[in-house]
Amino acid sequence: MVTFHGLKKKFLATMTAATLGLSLTVGAPAHVEAASATETLIAIGIQAAQLKKQIDANIKHYNATEEGRQELYQGFREKYGVCDDPEYNAKLSRIMANLTRGVAAIDPTVNDKPYIYFVADQTSINAACSMGHVMMVNKGTFQKITNEDEIAAIVGHEMGHGQKDHVAKGNRKHLQKVVTANVLGTAVGGGALTNIITNVALNHSIAHGDKRQESEADLLGFDYMIHTNYNPGACAAVMQKFVEMSIGGKRSKVEAFFNPSDHPDSEKRRDAYVKKLLEYSGNHVTAKDGVVTVNKKTFIKVAPSADMSGAERSYFVLGNLAAAYHNKQNNQAATVQNGTVMLGNQPIITPLDGDEDAQTIADRLNAIK
Repeated sequence: MVTFHGLKKKFLATMTAATLGLSLTVGAPAHVEAASATETLIAIGIQAAQLKKQIDANIKHYNATEEGRQELYQGFREKYGVCDDPEYNAKLSRIMANLTRGVAAIDPTVNDKPYIYFVADQTSINAACSMGHVMMVNKGTFQKITNEDEIAAIVGHEMGHGQKDHVAKGNRKHLQKVVTANVLGTAVGGGALTNIITNVALNHSIAHGDKRQESEADLLGFDYMIHTNYNPGACAAVMQKFVEMSIGGKRSKVEAFFNPSDHPDSEKRRDAYVKKLLEYSGNHVTAKDGVVTVNKKTFIKVAPSADMSGAERSYFVLGNLAAAYHNKQNNQAATVQNGTVMLGNQPIITPLDGDEDAQTIADRLNAIK
């Protein structure tokens, strides 16, 4: 989900330089000059097949074997550092446990390859899933996003990448293109290629392939969230937060960080989540610009809180309403319990300063639901 804007270009440049360097230092076999065109093509074809086989074997090592997974895990910990903050680690463990159950409800194969994860000692907002279900979440994510449901939405997106092996597929594609283009016709040995692939595993494992994969991971993350106790509206809410972080420039550093060239922009991702929430509710509820509507009638304009805009907070109200409709709680009356508006047994909103009072909100919901 979250990678540096130029990571893919940097990787390609690094790989090209590395492989070209090998080509300069390792000469072509002496018999090639005298070989016929047909013999040369056959030799290149054999070498290409051998390269593909070795690339596939190395990808499988990191993505499917416990030894390879642990190598990546230790490599990332050494590269990015480890944050031992007990609060952040407890929160990440809780999120991973909850989301793993959510993933398992849809894709039980997650139990065959459990995620390995840690809190990275980096201050930027970032999370990433590499090959082998190796997950890291920067401490900056916990420092700057205090709502656990929103962090879960970010992690759920990453687990979507993991379940679909997006990084492994992307690495295989890039390696075959870059390594084959620069190594064919030379006598590069298996050990040299293994070193190249190992380097890529640590330096490209957090890069993602294309917008299609990013959109797929978004939708999978949403599906995982609705099988947990997290508010599914958090998916749209955290995208709204990213939109607001980029106010004041064409692309702030935060926006560029969360939306490199292979990601759709945050507004589009937010709107895609709102569409999913509408569908999840049976086409009863939606939200826009901080206003939540029920059955195409205005329900509430949500006030901001100390750490959320009204728009961001409205998506949590939307998520609660969508869950209520999905679970048929709308067949029951809206009530007020201990200051919280309830629809059946589903909490909808606890009014804050700037919101209407709970009874007014409940009465309106009963009138339009």
